[in-house]
Amino acid sequence: MRRHGHGLVLGKFYPPHAGHHHLVRTAQDRCERLTVLVCAASVESVPLADRVAWMRQAHPGVRVVGTVDDIPMDLTDAAVWDAHMRVFTAAVPERVDAVFTSESYGDELARRFGAESVLVDRDRTLFPVSGTAVRADPARCWDYLEPPVRGALARRVVVLGAESTGTTTLARALTDHYRGRGGVWAGTRYVAEYGREFSEAKLAALRSRWPDARWEDVTFTTDDFPRIAETQNAREEAAARTGSPVLFCDTDAFATTVWHERYVGGRNPLVEKAADRVTHHLWLLTDHEGVPFEDDGLRDGEELRPWMTDRFRAELTRTGRRYVEVTGAREERLRTAVAAVDALLATGWHFTAPLPEHR
Repeated sequence: MRRHGHGLVLGKFYPPHAGHHHLVRTAQDRCERLTVLVCAASVESVPLADRVAWMRQAHPGVRVVGTVDDIPMDLTDAAVWDAHMRVFTAAVPERVDAVFTSESYGDELARRFGAESVLVDRDRTLFPVSGTAVRADPARCWDYLEPPVRGALARRVVVLGAESTGTTTLARALTDHYRGRGGVWAGTRYVAEYGREFSEAKLAALRSRWPDARWEDVTFTTDDFPRIAETQNAREEAAARTGSPVLFCDTDAFATTVWHERYVGGRNPLVEKAADRVTHHLWLLTDHEGVPFEDDGLRDGEELRPWMTDRFRAELTRTGRRYVEVTGAREERLRTAVAAVDALLATGWHFTAPLPEHR
C-alpha cells in the first residue's frame, strides 16, 4: 500500500550508483508519484544533462528534473538553507508529501518542505558505496554502476591500422589479457569491425547476382561510410554499457574517415561528425612493417599499406588524439599495447571536486 502522494528524492548523483537507485526505487514503491531532483554545481565535471538522462534511463516511471545549485552547503546556517530551498522549490514547486534520503540532513530538508522524512539505509549496509568513492576509483565501484554510467566511464581503446597489419589479432589479445586479470576485468568486451561485416554483405549481395564476383568487383559509395561509422558507434556503446572499465575496439568511426579516403576519396562530413560524437581515450596504431599481407578474400591494395599507415598517423596527430604505435613481433606488440593501456588506466578519471559541505 502506497502511503504517500507526492514523494521527492534529491541529490547530486555525481555520478549515480546503486545506493541512489535503491533510494529511488524504495520511494517509488511508497508513493503515488515521485520526483527525483538532480542538483549539479557548475564546477562539477559531469554535466547536469548527463545525470538527468542517466536517472531517467534507470527509472523510466519516475519524473526526473534537474537544476543548477551553486550554493555551498552549510547545515548549520539557516540563511544557506533558505538559499538552497529557493533553488529546490523553483525546480519542484508542487506540494511534497514525503522526502526520501539516506543523509543526516533528511529530517531538516523534509521539515522545510513541510513533508514527512523517510530515511532509507542511512548506514549504507545494503549498498556500501558513495559518490565520493565512485569518483575516487570507478573501477573499484564498477559493480555498483548502472549501464548508462558504465558506458560513459569505460575507457575506450581503439586498435587501427592498414589492411592485414594485425589489428584484429591485437584487439582480441588485449581483451583476453584483461579478462584474465579477473574480478571486474573479467567482463572486458571486444567490439569487432563492422566495416568488415558490411563488406562481407556487399560481396554476398553481388555474388547473388553474379556468382563469380570477386572482392575487386565490389564498389563503395560515400553514403556507405556514415552507416558504417554510426553502426560501429552503436555497437561500441552497447558493449561499453555491459563490460568492464576498459573496452577494446577493432577500428572506430575515426578510422572510418581514413577508410573513406582509401575507397572513395576525400572526406565525408557525416563520418567526421560520427567520429567526433563518441569519446575514445587511446588509439593503438599497428605498423605494416614486418607483417605479411594475407589475402583472405576481402583484402586488396597491399601496396597501399604504407600510405594507409602514414594517413592514420597524420590524422591522429592532426586531431590531437592520444596514440601509441606498435611494432615488432606479435608478443612485442602486445607488451607495448598493455603498457599503454595500463598507463591510460593509471591516469584515473579526474572528476572535479564538488562544492564543499559544512556539517
